[in-house]
Amino acid sequence: MVSRFFSLQDKERVFLLRLESTDGTNRLTRECVRSLTDAVAELALEKRPIVFAGNDRFFSAGAELEEVSALDGPAAFEFSKIGQSLMDAIDCFPAPVYAAVSGYCMGGGLDLALACRHRIASPNAVFGHRGAALGMITGWGGTQRLPRLIGKGRALEMFVAAEKIMAQQALRIGLVDAIAGDPVAEAVTRIGEASQGLVS
Repeated sequence: MVSRFFSLQDKERVFLLRLESTDGTNRLTRECVRSLTDAVAELALEKRPIVFAGNDRFFSAGAELEEVSALDGPAAFEFSKIGQSLMDAIDCFPAPVYAAVSGYCMGGGLDLALACRHRIASPNAVFGHRGAALGMITGWGGTQRLPRLIGKGRALEMFVAAEKIMAQQALRIGLVDAIAGDPVAEAVTRIGEASQGLVS
């Protein structure tokens, strides 16, 4: 499976899907979202866990704002639909899916992390939905998933105030499951432990 938007490694019976971009921000363009949706559908046939990751500075900066601002009504609706398709595919994946988050996890990137079953953060992780500061709101399911995870009031603060949440606060409010120096390694370890527990 080859894509210029991500790399894929077979890591101890776990797929590590690492978001990649030339500028390092791992923005979720329309083309990127379609490529990820195809990849998730293909990996679902394997029924093996996935760990999504980015780089040390960015999990994902979210949607490409210049691309979004140029969309008219019908195109924006279509963009919303393709994003929802990806998030639903992750949400309904037939094996555990983890987000291993280092650095910034913003906007659509946070939507992707929320669609995962578990989230492990590095100490430098930063979470936020900055759309309100730009007059936009997510159409990729984050407005439903975030309140279910951390409560309606806290989620509204993040959405309406475009608040950024650091790793320790994210752990306190239940946005992430744990903080680890190497979130990818921690996610792989947890998947292995869960698998052993099921076998025994």
